[in-house]
Amino acid sequence: MHASAKSPVLWIARVLWLVVAVIGGSGFGDAFAPHSRAVQITGTVVLWVGWAAVAVLLLLPSALGLTLTRMLVPMGVVGAAAAAVDAGLTAGTVLAIASTALAALVVASGEFGQAMVQASAYGDEWRFVLRPPAAFLLPSAVSWAALCAATSTGPLLLAAGSWVLGVVVSVLAIALGWLLLSRFHRLSRRWIVLVPAGLVLHDHVVLAETVMLRSAQISRARLARAGTEAADLTGPAGGHVVEVSLSEAATVVLAGTR
Repeated sequence: MHASAKSPVLWIARVLWLVVAVIGGSGFGDAFAPHSRAVQITGTVVLWVGWAAVAVLLLLPSALGLTLTRMLVPMGVVGAAAAAVDAGLTAGTVLAIASTALAALVVASGEFGQAMVQASAYGDEWRFVLRPPAAFLLPSAVSWAALCAATSTGPLLLAAGSWVLGVVVSVLAIALGWLLLSRFHRLSRRWIVLVPAGLVLHDHVVLAETVMLRSAQISRARLARAGTEAADLTGPAGGHVVEVSLSEAATVVLAGTR
């Protein structure tokens, strides 16, 4: 097992996700109680399948697991909030919101992202996850919200007997999931990699080709100062910017995508 798989933040995420199942389930039960038996069974099965999928991803960390957990765990927060709206603020729904929200905060952290992608590292390399370009944030949030709504309501509509609308929404959920997974995964696979031979910038969102810099080419690496004239390869993204000064020219090819 890779050392990153033993990272404290991964264990915190695992424990919190177990807590979601132990104390958060009653809140969802409160919301399903007034509905038909078919809706209760379908909703329970969907919740347990989602919980089990995330549990496996947390036990077997990987870069793809980072993408999927960040797609699935926030859905639990939305589901808990919907349960509170349906059943009211009971002890169960409050615990469901609190536990899923804490799990989502940990999954969204940079430390969690680095631990997950480092688990997929090859040999003697260390990966540092990069933030997504700012222009991607709003489209990502809107498209994820559409996926969340379709995924959560499609099966319940079918269970309630709304066959036409249920089929349409379920097909939409499958199509959105297929379309968005690869796009979200490209955002998860943006990282700087430190290797014995030098530094690699792996980013298929901003770059057409991976940039590989030998140690002999790198004269200095530090946080960029305000007003730096260095080429911006971040997207641009928020947060701290790392500036790498080179002793010789390097070829960088930007991606031709929108």
